[in-house]
Amino acid sequence: MSDMLLQATELGVHTITLNRPEIRNAFNDVLIGEIREAFEAVSRRAEVRCVVLAATGSAFCAGGDLNWMRRMADYTREQNLADAGGLAAMLRAIDQCPHPTVARVQGDVFAGGLGLVSACDVAVCADSATFCLSEVKIGLIPATISPYVVRAMGARASRRYFLSAERFSAAEAHRIGLVHESVPLDQLDATVQALVQVLVANSPMAVKDAKRLVDAVAGQDIDDALIAKTVAGIADSRASADGKEGVQAFLDKRKPKWLP
Repeated sequence: MSDMLLQATELGVHTITLNRPEIRNAFNDVLIGEIREAFEAVSRRAEVRCVVLAATGSAFCAGGDLNWMRRMADYTREQNLADAGGLAAMLRAIDQCPHPTVARVQGDVFAGGLGLVSACDVAVCADSATFCLSEVKIGLIPATISPYVVRAMGARASRRYFLSAERFSAAEAHRIGLVHESVPLDQLDATVQALVQVLVANSPMAVKDAKRLVDAVAGQDIDDALIAKTVAGIADSRASADGKEGVQAFLDKRKPKWLP
C-alpha cells in the first residue's frame, strides 16, 4: 500500500482513509486498486466489527484525477473496459463487505466519489459538503457508479442530477437519501462515533445476514417465493448461534456474549 491510503484498527473499528488532500482525494487506477484490496482484506477479518471510509483535507473525493484522465483519453475501447472494470471491482468490494460500512464525508464529493459514498451502508456528511455528478459536462456518463448511486438516491433524483450535473447541497443529499445524516463539521466525528458504537453492539452474524436480506428483498414482488424465503430466513436466524445467544441473553436480562 502507498501513502495514498491510510488504515488503522481500534477496538474492532477499521478506518480506511483517502490521503491525497493536495488533489482533493481524486483517485487513479493505483488508488482504486488499493481501496479494493483494503476492503477485500478487511472483509476477511472476523475481529473487525465496522469499517469507516474517511478522507483527509477539505474534500472527500473529487472523482478521477487529471493525470489518470489524460491517460484514459488515448485508451482503446478494450483498455477502457479493463480500466472501468477496476473501478467496478472496487465499488463491489465496498458493497459486499460483510461488516457495516460508514462513509464519513467531511467535504465535497464529485463524480466517482459519489460511488464511494453510495456503496457504503451508511453515510454521514458535514452540512458544508456539496455533491455533483459532473460527468455529462465532459461528455461522459456515470455508468460504473450508477447501480450504487441510483440505489442510494432513487431513480427520480438520479435522472435530475445525472442529466443536469448541478451541484447540490448536503441538505439536498439528505433529502433524497444519498446521505443518512448531515451535521455541522464540528459534530461529524461525534456523530460517526455514536453510529459506530450502535453498529458494533449488534450481533456480527445477524448484521452480515441483515445486509444480505436487504439485497434479497429490495424491489422484489411480495409473492409466495419471497415469503417462503423470508420465513426460512427467520427460522435459520432463530436456530443460529447468535440467534440463540441473543434471545437467551434478552430473556436473562444480560449482555450477549458478543459484547465485551
